[in-house]
Amino acid sequence: MSRAAVARDLLSAQAKSLKMPGLGRAFESLARQAREEHWGYEDYLHEVLSAEQSSRLESAVRHRVHEARFPEMKTLDAFDFAAADGAVSPAVITELARGEWIPRAENLILAGPIGTGKTHLAIALGIEAAKLRRRVFFARAADLVRSLLEARDQRELTRLHRRLHSVELLVVDELGFVPFDRAGGELLFNLITDRYERRSVVVTTNLPFAEWVTVFAGDEKLTTALLDRLAHHATVITTKGKSYRMRQREKPGQSLRAGVEAPPALQKRTSKS
Repeated sequence: MSRAAVARDLLSAQAKSLKMPGLGRAFESLARQAREEHWGYEDYLHEVLSAEQSSRLESAVRHRVHEARFPEMKTLDAFDFAAADGAVSPAVITELARGEWIPRAENLILAGPIGTGKTHLAIALGIEAAKLRRRVFFARAADLVRSLLEARDQRELTRLHRRLHSVELLVVDELGFVPFDRAGGELLFNLITDRYERRSVVVTTNLPFAEWVTVFAGDEKLTTALLDRLAHHATVITTKGKSYRMRQREKPGQSLRAGVEAPPALQKRTSKS
């Protein structure tokens, strides 16, 4: 075996032992490029270490996306802003994608009719946060409340709260599809209260804010307090337009339009184009 082959095998083994897969994949091709372009030793070392850094970042992002438990992968590039009837500002979404609101513990509420892209935006922004190496967790509201109730019954509620509090961005999807009993509503209220001004929350809902009380067993006081905490330091985006699934089924010329309006106290914080 040639000296070069022996060195290559040794480097591969060392990269594996040191858990540096990026370096292990890149050192050989970078060595050829270094010889052809007459790099200095420092330049070559910089390039192979950069390859390892990139590999670790990609691995961290994959881990963050995996632990977020998104039901499917959605990207901002795939969102149809034209179909949103001008209700969703690309500039506002671009700003949110930078993730600067997350360390400030601000919230995002996406309200609008079924099929108008609320979940798409929530997932896509969650993925952008994961790319920034933020810890994200996605859950449908009904599933989250069920988990809270089960944890309470098993005397594991404190542990679940600690685990969820470690999440920097909690995405609560489909609030309003399934009403909660009083116990479930109180548990969700307590969770969001614990995160108030400490951790960020994204909520998607198909209900006007005035109808949220129907989800929380008619408890107006609890509902008002929940909205007050969510909407404070929040961006509220009201989606409009035709349902994506209806657009797929409709014949040309048919139309189905609906909207969900924020209450007057929140309208000044609603983001529109």
